[in-house]
Amino acid sequence: MVQRVAVIGAGPSGLTSIKCCLDEMLEPTCFESSNDIGGLWRFKETPEPGKANIYQSVVINSSKEMMSYSDFPPPAELPNNMHHSEVMLYLRLYAQEFQLMQHIRFQTTVVSVRQRADFAVTGQWDVDTESAAGQRETHIFDAVLVCSGHYTQPHLPLSDFPGIEGFKGRYLHSWEYRNSKGLEGKRVLVIGTGNSGSDIAVDISRAAERVYLSTRRGAWVIGRVGLGGLPGDIVWSSRMQSMMRNLFPNWSTRAVENKLNEAFDHKLYGLKPKLLIFSGFIIPIVNDDLAGRIISGRVQVKPNVKEFLGTSVVFADGSIINEVDTVIFATGYNYSFPFLPPKIQTKCGYRLRLYKHIFPPLTRPTLAVVGFIHGFGAVNPLAEMQARWATRVFKGLVELPSEEIMLKEIEKDSEIMHQSYVCSERNPLQVDYLPYMDSLAEKVGVKPNVLKLFLRDPKLALEVFLGPCTPYQYRLSGPGQWTGARQAILTQWQRVTQPFRTRVVPEPESRTACGLRSLAALTGAALLYYIHVHLCFTCLKTVRLDSSSIACLFFHR
Repeated sequence: MVQRVAVIGAGPSGLTSIKCCLDEMLEPTCFESSNDIGGLWRFKETPEPGKANIYQSVVINSSKEMMSYSDFPPPAELPNNMHHSEVMLYLRLYAQEFQLMQHIRFQTTVVSVRQRADFAVTGQWDVDTESAAGQRETHIFDAVLVCSGHYTQPHLPLSDFPGIEGFKGRYLHSWEYRNSKGLEGKRVLVIGTGNSGSDIAVDISRAAERVYLSTRRGAWVIGRVGLGGLPGDIVWSSRMQSMMRNLFPNWSTRAVENKLNEAFDHKLYGLKPKLLIFSGFIIPIVNDDLAGRIISGRVQVKPNVKEFLGTSVVFADGSIINEVDTVIFATGYNYSFPFLPPKIQTKCGYRLRLYKHIFPPLTRPTLAVVGFIHGFGAVNPLAEMQARWATRVFKGLVELPSEEIMLKEIEKDSEIMHQSYVCSERNPLQVDYLPYMDSLAEKVGVKPNVLKLFLRDPKLALEVFLGPCTPYQYRLSGPGQWTGARQAILTQWQRVTQPFRTRVVPEPESRTACGLRSLAALTGAALLYYIHVHLCFTCLKTVRLDSSSIACLFFHR
């Protein structure tokens, strides 16, 4: 029987995995190689090899309601799209609320995870760890949750760029970038138009002489700010909209592309890709400032790089830019789990051979990978749902198919995924966010039944179907049901609007009110003028309606 669970990593996926273990009455021990929680979201002044890093200006792409854990709504006063420091605050509050810190062993690196000799019977693992002082230990665990992330090994494809070895300037990977300090007045080339590449290009453009942004395929750009100034992912993430996209895919695609081109013409700006936005082959980037930097000339979009010549760069269309000082490769990351057994690291296509992107097909399902997933949405809810399912499997409350069936499902899922998305070593897997969440929720037993909700609680049902598909929906019923879920859903718009209320804007007055106010003002003025006349008669025995008498009126007033 599974009882003791090793959790590897104390980032967002690791924290929710600890909590899911506690929810199922399991005993988690989390091993974190650094001295703090947060993983990717913990900003470090100096990059630490083998660890995820972010730049100083990073703001989360998903809004706070969409990236929250399902039973822990974010504080209302936090901004909708949080700075990395505010994401860290949320994670600390989460860890504090559910008393997770006491289960974490900091500055302890997992160096090896091995099946024990009696694994076929017990499903147990030997976990070797090393402390910061170099002390090694071997622990026995009944199950393992791998939450170590996949933004730790920068991919720097120098062989794809002829002449880079002779480049006279400086080049680096986006993993090393912190801020624009030292790039003032420089000419900078950023290669790659993912979220990091476009963010960094915008950030540097405020200091550099000129920034060039090189792209192979182009990109659709979606802003964080949606209709009416509300968070974009809140506005466009309802179950109804998902249903409409599935029923009318071509119409939905045209409608979204037209909407994006209303903000700025992607073809005019040199960003339009050949493929449609919902084709799956193009993952949209989230950026509110790129168009503004392009229209002001601070960022110029260029095609793929052909070669480097000294300090010059030649592009695929034959154009050349000279005197380039710095090149930043925003070319993604290689994923690696060196501590896992070789059998578990075998691949199907570009991705690990994992059932539903979580379980390796083993005779005893006591190891799961959590958070190693890509979807056009926040990772936190995805990782949490994965951990909820995994811990229930560990507990024996949910059964997995046979090893043979899992292998067939993995092959099938990989084939479908490669038909739908551009997969590579840097982007090994991609899922359709809401269908994937619902498929896991169905296995856990927590997928909301909208029809039943309409019969029992119409007000809530309308918000679940027409409103944003926030994670709280997966706590309305079933295992792990949270009594606060209904209230969290019905008050989510209050938390969305609260950060904007930094200045109270008075409501415009109606014409009737304005007329009454004007009448009152005129009546008051007449009364004051009468008093003025009386005073003037008394004091001066004369009245003159001129500038001096008007001044006198205001003086008496």
